[in-house]
Amino acid sequence: MLQELSHMDRITQLQDEIQQLLTILSRTIAYLTSRANFVQVSADVPITKQRNPDKFDSPEVFEGTAIHGSPSPYIPDCAFSANKKELVTDLIVKAKQVEYLIKSLPEPEPEEDQAKRLQALDDEMTIANDEYLQAVQRSKDLHAQITDVLRLMLEETDTGLAEPI
Repeated sequence: MLQELSHMDRITQLQDEIQQLLTILSRTIAYLTSRANFVQVSADVPITKQRNPDKFDSPEVFEGTAIHGSPSPYIPDCAFSANKKELVTDLIVKAKQVEYLIKSLPEPEPEEDQAKRLQALDDEMTIANDEYLQAVQRSKDLHAQITDVLRLMLEETDTGLAEPI
């Protein structure tokens, strides 16, 4: 039982890590789709929309700051470069954590063992259900007996009282 709880804890951890990984990815995609302009990726597919220039970041913001006279047209902006590195690091760390948790999960038991275990659980459940039905019937019988005794007591008390005038 304790081992099963440990496996469930790993599954919960795995679920949490995957959720965090998906959160990182969705926030990144949301930022990129809200702050980037549309770019033609194929000559066959024309750009049908353009964003307002004040509604998206320029390519220099995404790739770096333009510096005139430098050998490279763009030198990465330190803050943005650090953000990209942090994003990549976060993605790698989360992916490795997910991979580790997947590897730490137990091997699935053979189908025959699962079938035997499920049959044993089904047998236990049938026995418990029968015991429950017996207990319910016993409680109904006891309720009926108590009701009869109380009714008898009340009838005897009523007949033993003074007669009406």
